[in-house]
Amino acid sequence: MKIASFNVNGINGRLPRLLEWLDESRPDVACLQELKSPDQNFPAAALREVGYGAVFHGQRAWNGVAILARGKDPIETGRGLEGNAQDDQSRYIEAVVDGVVIGCLYLPNGNPWPGPKFDYKLEWFERLCVHARRLFACGLPVVLAGDFNVVPTDADIYNPASWRDDALLQPESRAAFARLLQQGWTDAIRALHPHEAIYTYWDYWRNRWPRNAGLRIDHLLLNDELAPMLSAASVDREVRGRPGASDHAPVWVEVDLPPSFAIA
Repeated sequence: MKIASFNVNGINGRLPRLLEWLDESRPDVACLQELKSPDQNFPAAALREVGYGAVFHGQRAWNGVAILARGKDPIETGRGLEGNAQDDQSRYIEAVVDGVVIGCLYLPNGNPWPGPKFDYKLEWFERLCVHARRLFACGLPVVLAGDFNVVPTDADIYNPASWRDDALLQPESRAAFARLLQQGWTDAIRALHPHEAIYTYWDYWRNRWPRNAGLRIDHLLLNDELAPMLSAASVDREVRGRPGASDHAPVWVEVDLPPSFAIA
């Protein structure tokens, strides 16, 4: 099974790029973030035409997450995180595909730092950690995939000095990500590429894509049931360089499921 995560930065405006990538990469599951579309405008019909069923949790102009499955409909098991009844931002959706639990998330950016948006980032992160602990121990293979808006270490950014005042690099953000990993989750990219400079995001400003001035903020985390099945992980880097591209590139893993989880 190939499971991907892709911050599309506006699903309708970049739909041709998304459909192009789905045709080329053919992930069995694709977790999308930053839809920037209310549910009634989600392009479900266009995705079904190319073979993908979808569950989605959209929001006008901002946020939004979706899970696509090739040749079938994901079975939605939840949306949103418990612990804050006032939080109406569309940042988490969960589904089961072929026996694998898929958690798709778009963690708050948190800028400007310091301030209320950064406080919300940390509060949301704590609620994610609570939910993730339950997921990790559920007994099923689980992946948490998405735009975490955290650069875990200085090895995950081209030049940390120029980003020291950004919410993505703050010690509190990194500590929250570290606490999540301490639950036992496997960072798939780092598990297979421990020393490589791998990026998933290149800002539109300051010529950062041509200079490869990137950051690794999109992650796929596997629980103990799924991690032993990991066989490959990479980034479809070339997608970022196409006309009208998102500022993120898709990141993906391949897991070798046992016959009992065979894809129909």
